[in-house]
Amino acid sequence: MHFGLSEEQEMIVSTVRSFVENEIYPHEDMVERTGHVPHELGQEIKRKVIDLGFYACNFPEEVGGAGLSHLDFTLVERELGRGSMALTHFFGRPQNILMACTGDQRDRYLLPAVRGEKMDALAMTEPDAGSDVRGMKCSAVRDGGDWVLNGSKHFISGAEHADFFIVFVATDVDETPRGPKKRITCFLVDRGTPGFAVRDGYASVSHKGYKNCILDFDNCRLPDAQVLGEVDGGFAVMNEWLYATRLTVAAFCVGRARRCFDMALNYAAERKQFGQPIAKFQGVSFQVADMITEIDAADWLTLAGAWRLDQNLPANREIASAKLHASEMLARVTDTTLQIFGGMGLMNDFPIERFWRDARVERIWDGTSEIQRHIISRDLFRPLGA
Repeated sequence: MHFGLSEEQEMIVSTVRSFVENEIYPHEDMVERTGHVPHELGQEIKRKVIDLGFYACNFPEEVGGAGLSHLDFTLVERELGRGSMALTHFFGRPQNILMACTGDQRDRYLLPAVRGEKMDALAMTEPDAGSDVRGMKCSAVRDGGDWVLNGSKHFISGAEHADFFIVFVATDVDETPRGPKKRITCFLVDRGTPGFAVRDGYASVSHKGYKNCILDFDNCRLPDAQVLGEVDGGFAVMNEWLYATRLTVAAFCVGRARRCFDMALNYAAERKQFGQPIAKFQGVSFQVADMITEIDAADWLTLAGAWRLDQNLPANREIASAKLHASEMLARVTDTTLQIFGGMGLMNDFPIERFWRDARVERIWDGTSEIQRHIISRDLFRPLGA
């Protein structure tokens, strides 16, 4: 087996890492301090990414993207993981689900998103429906030839910058032996549509500046043309295009962990106690050894999941394993890095305390650690009938 990267992949890694270090790092302290990304800065980052040829690199060339493979794109996400999410958001990776656009939807949503003319936001989560997608209460009912949406969504990332929203709502219900089972439909909703409002969400300790918003629908009327995919076919669209987003989280965690590790390694080599670098003490050096082992393991799990997607092999369990291990690994690595830095690790003179806080949410969004364990265990037991 060959585990090395090709020359082209090495170039992707080098280019994106250089971009993050030069265009993202310098603004991180300001975003952390203010909790906000100035509009002009976000647009400047977007323009530079477009000039670099990496905007919408997760989309095929036929629609104007860079046509990267799953493995190549995972390498991009890994390097972006080193930087502030509030800023790398403008690196521009529209939701792949937009490939489900047909007819006029391609000209109104897909192509403008790929060109960077419009930004999207994905809306599924509700106060009573997180991992339990079928528990959503936000619904749409037929009224004449239109759909009327009512309800709310929360924890919607990137909503403050979005021009349109990819919204999943309940549109019908089936009675089954195990109880009612809701049908889900996906809609494309433009900002400014009557009956639709975007408002500020909650203040989070993780990823400051990368805000979450609340979406409210009050008799919001939409025509059939706004349905993405088939009516009542939201799960089909979701399963085809969205489940690999967990791989993005895993890749991000690996990138962030490597940035932390580099800081811990250098600090341990330079910081002296009792007349010698603390790296000389087994209590520190063994922690460093454990960190790099865990990071490498998470990296290979993540790249293996991406490789399986490129080979059209089943990858659901492998992606769940990558997301589970990488997110929990990041928690351990950031905590250990803070411990190596000692009291200074908790001070905002260093970004360690920020990495430590930011790491906490990775075990929650895009499927909690408990959900990933459920996916993995069911994949193993189902063939045995258990």
